[in-house]
Amino acid sequence: MSLARQLLALQAALLVVLLVGVAVLDAVLDVRSDQRAAGERVLGIAEAIALSSVVVDAAERDATAPGTATAALQPFAEAVRAETGISFITIMAPDGTRWTHPRPEEIGRTYLGSREQALAGEPYVETYTGTLGPSVRAVVPVFGAAAAGDPRPVVALVAVGVTTAQLDQEFVRSLPVPLAALGALMLVALAGSALVSRRLRRQTHGMGSEEMERMYSSHEAVLHSVREGLVVVDPDGRVGVANDEGRRLLGLAEGAADPVGRPAADLPVAPSLRDLLVEGRPATDETHLTDERVLVVSQSRVEWAGRRHGTVMTLRDRTELEALTGELDSTRALSEALRSQAHEAANRLHTVVVLVETGHPERAVEYAVEQLELSQRLTDRVVESIDEPVVAALLLGKTAQAAERAVTVRVEPHSYLPAGLASSPAAGRDLVTVLGNLVDNAVDAVATLDDDDEREVLVGLRPDGKDLLLRVSDSGPGLPDDLVDAAFTRGWTTKVSATSAGRGLGLSLVDQVVRRRRGTVDVDGSTFEVRLPLEGLR
Repeated sequence: MSLARQLLALQAALLVVLLVGVAVLDAVLDVRSDQRAAGERVLGIAEAIALSSVVVDAAERDATAPGTATAALQPFAEAVRAETGISFITIMAPDGTRWTHPRPEEIGRTYLGSREQALAGEPYVETYTGTLGPSVRAVVPVFGAAAAGDPRPVVALVAVGVTTAQLDQEFVRSLPVPLAALGALMLVALAGSALVSRRLRRQTHGMGSEEMERMYSSHEAVLHSVREGLVVVDPDGRVGVANDEGRRLLGLAEGAADPVGRPAADLPVAPSLRDLLVEGRPATDETHLTDERVLVVSQSRVEWAGRRHGTVMTLRDRTELEALTGELDSTRALSEALRSQAHEAANRLHTVVVLVETGHPERAVEYAVEQLELSQRLTDRVVESIDEPVVAALLLGKTAQAAERAVTVRVEPHSYLPAGLASSPAAGRDLVTVLGNLVDNAVDAVATLDDDDEREVLVGLRPDGKDLLLRVSDSGPGLPDDLVDAAFTRGWTTKVSATSAGRGLGLSLVDQVVRRRRGTVDVDGSTFEVRLPLEGLR
């Protein structure tokens, strides 16, 4: 059975049990109510008969002429009984001798039932089994005339009753109306259950509980095994699904609070990712930075039957790829610089050969020594100051690359970076990221200056107390103060050109490293100063 049919059967069974229970309870309460009402009714009739002058006169005459009461009271009692529709009216002498009875053969016999309370002058109601069977009856005293100063004597008793069989018949006759109402209520309830079942069947596509359980298990297995991160946000802005890879890439620790069910605006993730989740806008292969990772993020809206059902975000880790890309760019730049240098060296060698062939060997030697000293001076400055091979190689490559763009890269005097300071691969990679991006930005800033302007980039590195100080400045116009915060935002760039797509990530990567290393970055015009704790680099 499908889940919808199971639910319909369960609802129908519960409705039947509930309505039958209500009907039985209502019947019990109705019977008790009918008995109370019957007691009040027979008491009222008995009191009215006891006050009748016909009864009082007949009782007083019977005291002086025994046997005369029946002839006067039997027709009277039967007429009242027929009119009121009760089961019996028994008028009796104080000793219990019946003067009237629905069955004539019972007249003259002793009344069955208690009389003490009535003889004491108090009417009462009781349920008793008499000659007509169980009945609800009221017994009321009949008072005669009293002498002055004496209490009124009880000259007779009136018993009026309704048999329980008659009450049951009246109850059965009243059943069609409530039963019809009960049946109508059950039909309405079953119709409502059928509509709910139909809607549920449509929403569950007619699947049974076992099928849904298998589908849920399959979906869970897929969500937890895929290599991409997945985050689903419902229309209310709350996280509905977050698989293991998604939590890892978002930086949600395993022991942290479960993100499922939490508002997306409250997630402790990178601001750019949180904004994207909250806005719910479509995105395709956007690059977002966290403290630890470079993520490629895509997001799409989920719509069904014209209604929005939230958004689905997928995340891919591009951290290692970005690092390799950066290393590849540096290697390519160094290769280009070496090729240019090789070409330049070939030109210089050709110049030397021509000078020798034309009979100017002294000028050839002088020219060769001059060019060698110029190249060696730059290399010696970097090698003497920077003992860390990775950083030294980076600066030599950037210097050669900048020279191709007519930009001079110099190392500040007193710069010093001891060997082993960035011995771990992670530390070396972070230093290359920070220094390489800052130098690239500085070279780009001064490369567009006029030919008459100075195009120079100055790089400084040295331990300063407990921090490593990295400073890059250039001769360009610098960064306005009101753009400093925006400059470290993903996608921000001043390079507006046809090839500017994909730019704007360099300073964001610098900011990522600084935040992860618990360092600081300060900007003063064209000077960028970064401090990284030495303890984390060793």
